Amino acid sequence: MKKMTEQNLINAFGGESQAHMRYLHFANQAEKEDFPNVARLFRAIAHAEFVHAGDHYRELKHLDGGFVANSMAAFGPGDTQKNLSLAIAGETFEITEMYPTYIDVAKFQDEKLAQRSFEWAYGTEIKHKELFEKAQKAVESSCDVELGKVQVCEVCGYTIEGEAPDKCPLCDAKKDQFVTLKKYLRP
Repeated sequence: MKKMTEQNLINAFGGESQAHMRYLHFANQAEKEDFPNVARLFRAIAHAEFVHAGDHYRELKHLDGGFVANSMAAFGPGDTQKNLSLAIAGETFEITEMYPTYIDVAKFQDEKLAQRSFEWAYGTEIKHKELFEKAQKAVESSCDVELGKVQVCEVCGYTIEGEAPDKCPLCDAKKDQFVTLKKYLRP
């Protein structure tokens, strides 16, 4: 694997791993503030970030040793309103800067599996931002978000509110590859 794509995968793995943990902590805070649906949303998206990290990690199976991951990570947890703002900022960074650049580099270096992993994450982060913005509007009004089922594709992390599609729009996984998240699922 070419070194730039390899480092981008390492960085993406680090960022998705941190997002996974950060969103679990944000879910706990939302529960404390009596926003159970916001908490459920954070847990579902945390699971999607876990899937993204796993996809990136699998593409790094050739590595052996310790490596530094540089990733943009939102720090400074607070109340649910602040945590939603941090989540939206992180998703926006991934959508507007990180993944488009990583995808372009992987294309240029003809690293097709890395490119696919980046594209799956990118497509999902757009949905995450939309869901977090919906939650933020509710919390700004001191209300919990109205939220149906939240489903996550176990192959690519695609996240959707409502019924799972017959086929994942990102990776073509079948409907039975989606999991409905009520609480955090341990791998």
